Amino acid sequence: MLLDSIDGWKEAPDLASPAQIGRCHTRDYIEQVKVVEEPTWLDGDTIASGTTYEAAARAASVAISAAEQEGFALVRPPGHHALADRAMGFCIFNNVAIAARHLQAECDITRVAIVDWDVHHGNGTEAIFWDDPSVFFVSMHQWPFYPGTGGPDDQNETTLNVPLGAGSGDDEYLHAFERVVEPAVAAFAPHQVLVSAGFDAHTEDPLASMNVTEDGFRELARRSAALAPRCAAVLEGGYNLSTLPRLVAAALEGFA
Repeated sequence: MLLDSIDGWKEAPDLASPAQIGRCHTRDYIEQVKVVEEPTWLDGDTIASGTTYEAAARAASVAISAAEQEGFALVRPPGHHALADRAMGFCIFNNVAIAARHLQAECDITRVAIVDWDVHHGNGTEAIFWDDPSVFFVSMHQWPFYPGTGGPDDQNETTLNVPLGAGSGDDEYLHAFERVVEPAVAAFAPHQVLVSAGFDAHTEDPLASMNVTEDGFRELARRSAALAPRCAAVLEGGYNLSTLPRLVAAALEGFA
């Protein structure tokens, strides 16, 4: 249904290689996913089967292609909870992190900012880049909420968490973006922004308690695109299948 509503999309040509995935994940974990045959729970929320490695490696490849072409990666499974050595929260491989490392390794883009406006804290992305001054990570999310991280004291020089209370909508998100996110990212001066574009902060999403509207996502996308000379996005959450197509369409308008 989502792809049917979007014009001009194309498939990634191949799977991300183990070397590309391995810039963010351990060899043992990649192999663990690769050898799954029967349905297996990788964590309390994340199931894998014999097709999971291919799906997750293709999602990572789409994220890489989107980063190169300044596009939008329409992918599942999402990625921003995935840690270097394990799955978490529906996420297998950390798509946006893999794309950021690819830009640095292959595209001579040394300073990357990742802006995550999924309703859940992007703990996996944060952990991968916590000690890396070349990647600035911002997460705007409902707090306290799953996964329990990303509180007001969870910060460092290149990690900015912006916890928002349940019930926050367009005004709260855009105020925080203008007052907190924009100056922090501008000071970092990234060569490219990658957006972890989750739509589960929407007012009709079943998994959270936020009130962002279609117009809000359009404006978040527009402001994210203005943060650097280059911008690309990767789909994260969004669990109301009836609203997701129009929310993605609104974000695409904003990014454009």
